[in-house]
Amino acid sequence: MTKVLIAVSEWGYWGEELIGPLEACEKAGFEVEFLTATGARPTPQAASMASDYVEPAQGKTVTTRTMAKKTTDLAASRRLDKPRNLTGWVPARPYPSSPTYLRDLEAYYEAVERVVTRDLPGYDALCVVGGTGATVDLANNQRLHELILGFIRLDKPVAALGYGVAALAFARDPQRRTSIIRGKRVTGHPFLYDLLDGTEFAGPHAMDGSTTGFGDGHINFGPPFYPLEFVLRDAVGPEGEFIGNFGRPESVVVDFPFITARSTESSAGCGRAIVTVLKDGRRRLGW
Repeated sequence: MTKVLIAVSEWGYWGEELIGPLEACEKAGFEVEFLTATGARPTPQAASMASDYVEPAQGKTVTTRTMAKKTTDLAASRRLDKPRNLTGWVPARPYPSSPTYLRDLEAYYEAVERVVTRDLPGYDALCVVGGTGATVDLANNQRLHELILGFIRLDKPVAALGYGVAALAFARDPQRRTSIIRGKRVTGHPFLYDLLDGTEFAGPHAMDGSTTGFGDGHINFGPPFYPLEFVLRDAVGPEGEFIGNFGRPESVVVDFPFITARSTESSAGCGRAIVTVLKDGRRRLGW
């Protein structure tokens, strides 16, 4: 059976950006496994469960009542209770200051090789879900980068939505230091859609594991930590292209092995693209 690994933030995922790929994969008969940074249960952003939430940059509601209910129902179910623990699966890259750095690095590469050659053949695709929480524990997560590099090495597709696309920009071979999406066509959250305030993070992240002192379960950090469009434009380089499709209702781009989706409105399209890439061998879409 075709199996898709879906990485979700523990700091607040956008509901529709998980529901879109999840529903498409299940409808196609694929098996789905969830993954989080530390194996903790992911928490949806509150705004993604509110059908009356008006997205300031677009000046309109972005979540239908149906989608709000689907996100709420998924969050209330047991499906996300036991995601795979990325920290317990993929090792951390050693610090160069380690007194045994050379031996540590050799052991690190051996461990990563075991993950790639023994574990990843059991999966057919990786999907990185967006939401602002992805900027905290997925975008610059070196363990996730190693998984992404492993899927690419095995010629398996890697999908990313919204702020999850940042993980593709930051994933790179530590020797060459160039982004894996250099020379590729990608889409992502355009600068003109960025919030000026209201970037929300969610989850039980107080020192005692509760939401106490954490804005009653969520916190507003103002604008996003970085403008994703600028990051992606720099990462693809002059040979590649950032395709924002600003103003168009959907933006999904396939430049194999990458499947990228702009934001919430493109979540279902991202799911369809994952299915068509895996079932029909599609290698190009949207450019």
